[in-house]
Amino acid sequence: MRLSLFSDYSLRVLMYAALKGESFQMDEVTKAYGISRHHLAKVVQRLAQLGYLETRRGRQGGITLAKPPEEIRLGRLVRDTEGQPAIVECFDPATNTCPINGSCQLKGILGQALRDFYAVLDRHTLKDTVHGPHRARMTKVLLG
Repeated sequence: MRLSLFSDYSLRVLMYAALKGESFQMDEVTKAYGISRHHLAKVVQRLAQLGYLETRRGRQGGITLAKPPEEIRLGRLVRDTEGQPAIVECFDPATNTCPINGSCQLKGILGQALRDFYAVLDRHTLKDTVHGPHRARMTKVLLG
């Protein structure tokens, strides 16, 4: 499975927010990751709608995490940003034209793989991505 660029950017923004630990500006993230401001604005807006970020406009404005990093489950985040992926055609009954649908075992195998993928992500939180032996290097690279 390949995550969309939107999910990738969502994870990066939330990791930045968790490392920063305080309010930040969108331009800080664009500079840290080299992401276009236009793309990032869409990501931040969606993450705020989903309740992962809080945004404030104006002079005292900025972006912050809406909840502690240990409460943000990676599996839920990826589900929220990916939607329901159709790994192969037969996963979507509306567009399925596969002539062996229903007699092949691939759909079941891939379905199990997808469940396992999310099960692993469900065991981890945003905090897990920014803590540990690499935190200092990540902080230096992203926050300067």
